[in-house]
Amino acid sequence: MDRYRFILSGGGTGGHIYPAVAIANELKRRYPDAEFLFVGAKDKMEMEKVPQAGYEIKGLWISGIQRKLTLKNLMFPFKLISSLLKARKIVKQFKPHVAIGTGGFASGPLLRMAESSGVPCVLQEQNSFAGITNKLLAGNAEKICVAYDGMERFFPKEKIVKTGNPIRTDLVEVKEGKKEAAVFFGLDGDKKTVLILGGSLGARRINQLIEKELVFFEEKGLQVLWQCGKLYHEEYKKHESDKVKVLAFINRMDLAYAAADVIISRAGAGSVSELCLVGKPVIFIPSPNVAEDHQTQNAKALVARDAAIMLRENELDTEFERRFSELMDSEESREKLGKNIKKMAMPKATEHIVDEIVKLLK
Repeated sequence: MDRYRFILSGGGTGGHIYPAVAIANELKRRYPDAEFLFVGAKDKMEMEKVPQAGYEIKGLWISGIQRKLTLKNLMFPFKLISSLLKARKIVKQFKPHVAIGTGGFASGPLLRMAESSGVPCVLQEQNSFAGITNKLLAGNAEKICVAYDGMERFFPKEKIVKTGNPIRTDLVEVKEGKKEAAVFFGLDGDKKTVLILGGSLGARRINQLIEKELVFFEEKGLQVLWQCGKLYHEEYKKHESDKVKVLAFINRMDLAYAAADVIISRAGAGSVSELCLVGKPVIFIPSPNVAEDHQTQNAKALVARDAAIMLRENELDTEFERRFSELMDSEESREKLGKNIKKMAMPKATEHIVDEIVKLLK
């Protein structure tokens, strides 16, 4: 048997890129001699992130359709034809044994050409509300790996395998205790800590909320570990004190999770999967500015299991202090949320996805 060749595509955001890299890493662990090729959109972040992870990537001239009439939309048919032709050429030259798509518009042309060339395809859908690209590709896929129940709303039931989302398990394999982790960030190891996560770029509405509530947190006797994002660090670093740590980015997320008593976070698929493994009480504030409002759907899936609290952005001014106080005043509520969210963790997701890919090699 010649060396296995795997072609992977997923991009536009980290939520599509990092799962693809995690899957490639696990395949490489099992098949050290395998060849890997990524395909992405040539002006998107995967063109930088994938080579950083040690893999070759080729770019397609493709982008999503805007919700309003723009010049980009008028260009879409030309981009699509160009991308399909280039994807066909890539598949023909690389001759993959399996093609893997993790969502995002760049994976559409690549997986479509792989399918039409007889290459078995596996899709990985991170969200509880399926993305349009994966929905379009589902009919010809061999397997569709999902993280939530009820995905037969979007995909053929017989193709669905519930595996969970690939996550960076090193983030939560923490050796330090809560006190030591708090001290690492210059906080008091004996005080309760609120961890704020708005993503690596930051979330404007969450940052505005935290700035407004700093006095409220102080009155509650809480300290704050606040990842405000690199776009907002200059604006918010003035609030730094012995009780408030304002960081553009947290490199030691394992220690941040260990230090936290309660977490306030966006509800992207990767964040949700990580937080399930962390097993701490979470208040999700979903971004309303994402495709198909999928963050709200992700958070709702946990709320339905009594595993998290969700507040929409338009509820923050009226509801945040009341809901937050109820949570902090009840140790029983915090324990219950932590216990229930932990039950939803799927720490072996990457391995289970790769198991499905390996079946297609045989």
